[in-house]
Amino acid sequence: MFSSTLISRLSSSALLLPTQRLFSTSSVSQFPKLKSHSGAKKRWRSIANGAFKRAQACHSHMNVHKSPARKNRLGNTAYSSPTQTSRLNKMLPYGSP
Repeated sequence: MFSSTLISRLSSSALLLPTQRLFSTSSVSQFPKLKSHSGAKKRWRSIANGAFKRAQACHSHMNVHKSPARKNRLGNTAYSSPTQTSRLNKMLPYGSP
């Protein structure tokens, strides 16, 4: 079946383990995996209803001149609009981490 030169070239582990295959059995023309947008991945999280949530901006520094009510509002979670949701679904094809 195999020539003696081919068998001598094979490693001993390939000869001992019959479950290993010498050649790949997967199909060659698989569609490549889609990449997630790195910026969206860091900023957005998906929620159960299919929308996304994020933290508000402008809450981490220069807060002296902001009113307490404004700082309170900036602490709340912001949710995506339907337009943003459709765009985020394209940027994050496998959901968010």
